[in-house]
Amino acid sequence: MRPRRVTALLSALLATVLVAGCGGAAADGSEENGRGPITLAQGKDPSGVMPGIVAEWNRQHPDQPVDLIELPESPDMQRQAMVQNAQLKSDAFTVLDLDVVWNAEFAAHRWIDELPAERYNLDEMLPTTVETGMYRGRLYSVPNSSDGALLFYRKDLLDKVGAAPPTTWDELKRICAQVRDIPANADIGCYAGQLEKTEGGTANVAEVINSAGGEIIDDNGQPRVNSPQARSGLGFLVDGFREGLIPREALTFKEEEGRRAFVDGKLLFHRQWPYQWSTLAEDPSMKGKFAVAPLPGRDGPGTSSLGGHNLAVSKFGKNKATARDFIGFATSERQQRQNTLVGSKAPTYTRLYDDPALRQEAPYLPVLRQSILGAEPRPQVVRYPEVTAAIQDTSYAAMTGEISTKEALEELQRRLERLVQQ
Repeated sequence: MRPRRVTALLSALLATVLVAGCGGAAADGSEENGRGPITLAQGKDPSGVMPGIVAEWNRQHPDQPVDLIELPESPDMQRQAMVQNAQLKSDAFTVLDLDVVWNAEFAAHRWIDELPAERYNLDEMLPTTVETGMYRGRLYSVPNSSDGALLFYRKDLLDKVGAAPPTTWDELKRICAQVRDIPANADIGCYAGQLEKTEGGTANVAEVINSAGGEIIDDNGQPRVNSPQARSGLGFLVDGFREGLIPREALTFKEEEGRRAFVDGKLLFHRQWPYQWSTLAEDPSMKGKFAVAPLPGRDGPGTSSLGGHNLAVSKFGKNKATARDFIGFATSERQQRQNTLVGSKAPTYTRLYDDPALRQEAPYLPVLRQSILGAEPRPQVVRYPEVTAAIQDTSYAAMTGEISTKEALEELQRRLERLVQQ
């Protein structure tokens, strides 16, 4: 089936998608073992891999078809649609494609079902990815793809100045100055990531803080963001805008805006998720012009935020037996191998990173594995929406020059302390 594309405002989305399920028919668990048609709700996917998975499932299971519901591109709007679906106890969504940072919230509120861990090949997956689906020692979502940030760079321009990819922020600045000394590249932006006030902004801010030796919330759940290390990390972004290292328009960049700027020759270095590899590799204008490296940090290689998506079963969905079977099908090693080939998705199966044929087609895999294994999760808290909003508000205010880096982190520390105490 073709995905139902939802591109209007969220209110229109809910009116269109949720109206059929407002009765909450499955809220009592009566559909726990039912089989039949189901829906899969996920955000807009530039890689386009999921429609192929759904089509293959539907060919093999014509009496249990999956209808792919495509939510908006914005992660915040995706989450809002799923939360409202749960609050209405609607059966419109059966399988949910969750950002890994939503797992604790959805599990804690009992919006998703616990899953039988023994049915899935978790022992064959990277342990860091499996952990993203756990809540209080139980499995609530199955890793479908992981994500670690990569530093995409203009290899042709670095070759011109005889430079290797940077491992530190100071090296990045030095290389950019050399490239800008070439008259044709005098106006190129040095660096950008996803810095708009969205979830991508949270991931980017967490990365620079972690890459400077800081942390936002420690292992005991206590805020620790008002530190010299965190000031150094956030300062890389704040100073980058002030000094012209980062172009001002990067304040509006999500994934696709930054990708387009990189393709258009406006960026030398671009912090991005691995899906960008396939889109660049298919672009004739980019042939031989780009490569990837680990993120740089303050004193050496940086630390990525751990990304990825997991599949979960809505508490209120129908035909949950079909849903659990589909999750096993969609997250299988075979499918993840294909996802890597088609859409540069980061697999969660350990052995795929050493598959010679796959590495031939996806040469970025060694760098990606390094990124994922060294990645740090964003704060794993039940009240994650309020936490990420606090990170976005304060860091964005610092990057736009409304407040200082010091003031931003002091305010963030205060807000986080209130949130974790409630």
